Amino acid sequence: MRRIGILAFDDVQALDLFGPADVFGSDALDAPEFLVGGARPYEVVLIGVNKRRCTTSSGVDVHARHVIPSAVDLDTLIIPGGRGLRRDGVAERVAMWTAARASRTRRIASVCTGIYGLALTGLLNGRDVATHWAFVAEVQRRFPGLRVNPDALFLKDGRFYTSAGITAGIDLALAMVEEDLGPEAALAVAREMVVYLKRSGGQDQYSEPLRFQVLAKDRLADLAAWIGNHLRSDLSVDALADRACLSARHFSRAFKQRFQATPAEFVEDARLSEACRRLTARSSSIEAIARSVGYTSADAFRRAFERKYGVSPRHYRRRFNVTAKPFSRALHVP
Repeated sequence: MRRIGILAFDDVQALDLFGPADVFGSDALDAPEFLVGGARPYEVVLIGVNKRRCTTSSGVDVHARHVIPSAVDLDTLIIPGGRGLRRDGVAERVAMWTAARASRTRRIASVCTGIYGLALTGLLNGRDVATHWAFVAEVQRRFPGLRVNPDALFLKDGRFYTSAGITAGIDLALAMVEEDLGPEAALAVAREMVVYLKRSGGQDQYSEPLRFQVLAKDRLADLAAWIGNHLRSDLSVDALADRACLSARHFSRAFKQRFQATPAEFVEDARLSEACRRLTARSSSIEAIARSVGYTSADAFRRAFERKYGVSPRHYRRRFNVTAKPFSRALHVP
């Protein structure tokens, strides 16, 4: 059994804590094929920074089993974010305790602004790291020795793992489960948690559909999400204009004016971005993936893919999954 320690402090971001905890504590891991010596593969323990009882930023009270400077043995330590960590003395206390036990902890991770506590140890100097997009500039200013990736959901550098904010902690924990127990276990947990998509670490924090929805203020606002869920449907200008209740000419003009792309360009980007995610999952043939994202033939898919990314789908899959392990950064996932 691997013991997962998660730090807790007043005003911790609740999902930074509960997201990874629920991944490692998922009922899906009770399946016989995932047990280790007949026991659950993980034990999750909360470790209080200052006291056993603390209150999350959303007002939920939690009770820690241990308190710093506990000597509890851990396989993995996770430092969540939250405004409480940025109060005087809190990050310093976390950093001092983390540094003292780093040599005997297999992996150490931060979620969101949990990087403030981990970076103070100096253990991340010269490493590639991720954090919430809103704190990238401040983290770069305060810790110039870090190589901050402003887009990545999560990154691994050696035995140190860092992730972007909130739900990215779930993606990070799922990738750790995959690293330990294999992709079947990670997918079983993702299904149990009703996670729509198990995202890869290199995927942008700010997705194209989200960017589209943030910019849209009118009847186009929900169209991007609809396109993403209907890639095999008729996504011609006429069909999209009809859905937006606009004439084809008015729709095309308004779409391009607002989003600097034609509807056809947006649809192709959506289809190819989803194809990238499905290629890295390695669960379907390239021909099946082509059909699943709306291409009528594998050849048409291959030409579109090469035009956008400069490599064939087969070469992309091979390069991105050289070792068939999570956290691969051989290519950037759009």
